[in-house]
Amino acid sequence: MKTDDEGRAGLLYGIGAYGMWGLVPLFWPLLKPAGAIEILAHRMVWSLVFVGLALLALRRWGWIRELVRSPRKLGMITVAATVITVNWGLYIWSVNTGHVVEASLGYFINPLVTIALGVLVLKERLRPAQWAAVGVGFAAVLVLAIGYGRPPWISLTLAFSFAVYGLVKKKVNIGGLESLAAETAVQFLPALGYLVWLGTQDTLVFGTAGAGHTALLAATGIVTAVPLVCFGAAAIRVPLSTLGLLQYLAPTFQFLLGVVYFHEAMPAERWAGFALVWLALTLLTWDALRTARQSRAEVEAAKAAVVAGAGANAADAPVPATPPARAGG
Repeated sequence: MKTDDEGRAGLLYGIGAYGMWGLVPLFWPLLKPAGAIEILAHRMVWSLVFVGLALLALRRWGWIRELVRSPRKLGMITVAATVITVNWGLYIWSVNTGHVVEASLGYFINPLVTIALGVLVLKERLRPAQWAAVGVGFAAVLVLAIGYGRPPWISLTLAFSFAVYGLVKKKVNIGGLESLAAETAVQFLPALGYLVWLGTQDTLVFGTAGAGHTALLAATGIVTAVPLVCFGAAAIRVPLSTLGLLQYLAPTFQFLLGVVYFHEAMPAERWAGFALVWLALTLLTWDALRTARQSRAEVEAAKAAVVAGAGANAADAPVPATPPARAGG
């Protein structure tokens, strides 16, 4: 019963995390007239404040000592902070300049880019269905490049930056809140310095557009951290295959917002490109689910073999002789 409850809770946390990430395009336009870089700087500063308060409440500080003692991990955290800065900044700019659909494409093709990085960087071997998915994804990018009249650079930059971020995070291997705290600590001083510089130029929007707008800029920290907390809660409660399916919620919501709410154009060639991307993701999902089923079946077969072997060994074991009764008491 407890396992079922944990599974349901994990599913809800996962839906909440990816749902919030999917609906975040509705938030960034509320922060205008602040520019994308100012919004990005606020996101960095207020994320550290929010995450710092959360870690203070949870009393989770032991990881800092270990991180400081590892120059390699510190270097990788710096790389992670750099690539996620590119990702965050470009995404905010894309949403606020009318490129929500192209931004959503970046997160649709991110799994394909992650697989490609696995082959190129980690020397992983792909199964035939994964090769087919990568090939279809490459064809989709070509179709979209022809449709846009240029490579879909927003999508590709978002996909590659997030894939590299995921690869680095895998190497660092620290918790979600802790990782965000470390990354935003790296970002904090440059971001704060930029905001101070804007103030000296009289171009800082923070505090000039009303209390509500100021509160929204400060809330960028909450908007950044809360989905991450929900994702962390989901990751320890549901299977990886379930998370793999849930990850498509965010770009699906973003795509629908771009088409239905923001009324972005979707000519035939763009539909064709997206259809190829969705075909590639269908191949990936089918292959992942099939592989997960096969792995579970192999584990169950191995367990059954062990149990059967133990039973046979017990049956074949010699029965110890009954010791003769001793005379007397």
